[in-house]
Amino acid sequence: MATLQVTYRKSAIGYRQDQKDTIRKLGLRRLNQTVEHADTPTIRGMIYKVRHLVDVKEEGSE
Repeated sequence: MATLQVTYRKSAIGYRQDQKDTIRKLGLRRLNQTVEHADTPTIRGMIYKVRHLVDVKEEGSE
């Protein structure tokens, strides 16, 4: 299954609370932190919501 590497690049200060909550639910706590998630529609939707705050790198299928 393919994975996504999500990196927290821009602070959520000044953005709506639901976007801050989405960052938290992705498992991101500090700037420049990177987490891996399975490539699912749910995760894709969360990333789309905060796409201006994160960078995404797609990893190939294993």
